[in-house]
Amino acid sequence: MALRITVPLGLRRALTFWRRSIQARVVVSTLVMSAIVISAVGWFLLQQTRDGLLRHRVDVVVGEVEAEVAAARDRLSAASGAEDNASVQRADLIDPIILEGESRGYGVVLGGPADSETRLSDGGAYRTTGLAVSSVPRRLQAHFEDANRSTAWTYTEIVRTLPDGSTVSEPGVVVGSQVQLPADGQTYTIYFLFPLTEEEETLDLVTRALLTAAGLLLVLVAGITWLVTRQVVTPVRMARRVAERLAAGRLQERLRVTGEDDLARLAHSFNQMASNLQRQIRQLEELSWVQRRFVSDVSHELRTPLTTVRMAGDVLHDARRDFDPATARAAELLQAELDRFETLLVDLLEISRFDAGAALLDVEDINLLDIAHRVVDAARPLADQRGVLVVVEQPAQPVRAQVDPRRVERILRNLVTNAIDHAFPDDLDRPIVVRMAADEHAAAVTVRDRGVGLAPGESAMVFNRFWRSDPARARSSGGTGLGLAISLEDAHLHGGWLQAWGRPGDGAQFRLTLPRIAGTALRHSPLPLAPVDEADADAGPDDDTPAPNPGREPSRGVPS
Repeated sequence: MALRITVPLGLRRALTFWRRSIQARVVVSTLVMSAIVISAVGWFLLQQTRDGLLRHRVDVVVGEVEAEVAAARDRLSAASGAEDNASVQRADLIDPIILEGESRGYGVVLGGPADSETRLSDGGAYRTTGLAVSSVPRRLQAHFEDANRSTAWTYTEIVRTLPDGSTVSEPGVVVGSQVQLPADGQTYTIYFLFPLTEEEETLDLVTRALLTAAGLLLVLVAGITWLVTRQVVTPVRMARRVAERLAAGRLQERLRVTGEDDLARLAHSFNQMASNLQRQIRQLEELSWVQRRFVSDVSHELRTPLTTVRMAGDVLHDARRDFDPATARAAELLQAELDRFETLLVDLLEISRFDAGAALLDVEDINLLDIAHRVVDAARPLADQRGVLVVVEQPAQPVRAQVDPRRVERILRNLVTNAIDHAFPDDLDRPIVVRMAADEHAAAVTVRDRGVGLAPGESAMVFNRFWRSDPARARSSGGTGLGLAISLEDAHLHGGWLQAWGRPGDGAQFRLTLPRIAGTALRHSPLPLAPVDEADADAGPDDDTPAPNPGREPSRGVPS
């Protein structure tokens, strides 16, 4: 069982709007690309600002440390003769520095002598109150394990212990420098820990400023893009609406031309094209009206002389036994051609009614099976003459529909007689089969023959007026070439479909699909267009796609 995913109505509407609005796609695409560019530029600027702030801070603190260490050395040199106690000298060295650090906001830690195993510890190191000696990275301590090392610095995380026992941390810079005590000749390392709070606040301020500027810039870009695309999209939308009105038959619609830019020139060219099309369509309509009027007038005018000729022909046909063989044969030929001529006039009159839009339906709720049996019974003499068998398959249930019986009977009669005409003669093993089926919405009838079939592309042309697949082929039923054209018009008048399938040498199948309730739209057919006995047949167009209606607008109920 296929998994069906239900898309929320709001999402469907959003996707529909996205597909149909080029303005929305341009604005969103521009915003996305602008956001990517602004993010990249903002990240680069933040990195440069951060690096610049840190470099400046490092330069300042290194300078302060060197000055403080130089002052400490001077103090030790001045007091070297007065006090030789190493512990007193260490206190004299570190206490002023710690007091200076507390007043200026940095911490101080005194490391043990170089060239010894002594390590920093919270219990034994001289340091600023509350400052954890773990704030001094181990890699910096390793740098000063030997004496006479140069001043070095690194970034660190400064950890402080609060009075309540909790700890807090902040980013900072730790700078180390060595000082030798005169009392014991040992070299001690002083670590200065400077917090980067001000730099962090400055970077946060710059970040907020950049984010605010980026947001405003994106809004500005969106507005500018919307305005620019509107200038281009609005004329296109106007052209679309005017084109839709032209397609609906309002040929007088035109675009308003303002300015002299490319869009104005496009609108001017569009108006010229519309004017030319209007003029040509009117000429074609006038020519078509003249042709239809001519066919209608000629058909009506020919009925009177045809009646006279018919009376004379009947007299000659009835008296043909008294004539010599040649004259009797001429009387029979005259009678046959008069029959065909009269049928042609009737078909021309019917076509003229369709062209004039005067054809109407006389709808009844009937069983299509009864019409199929009537048609097959009437065509049986022709089938016997050709040596062809016509079979009506009994459907599983009644095939009822609201249709015009006369027109549906005419459609089926044309389909069956055409199948007899194109079937191979004296071939009782492959009969012509009439099938039908119905569902809740539609009823369908198919006529399948095993005759000469249709070449590729002929399934659409077969409904053209006076079209014949093989002009040299003789007609058994004396058709006029208008039968399928009239059948197609009858199907469209019902809101139905009439379609054809065929293969050279494999015969053809015609399918008539009608709505069960008059006036409803068709969406599918209960029977396939390709024959069920052709498992590998190429059905050509989709089964639910109606055959084209040459020269006419699509009728109601036929999906375009």
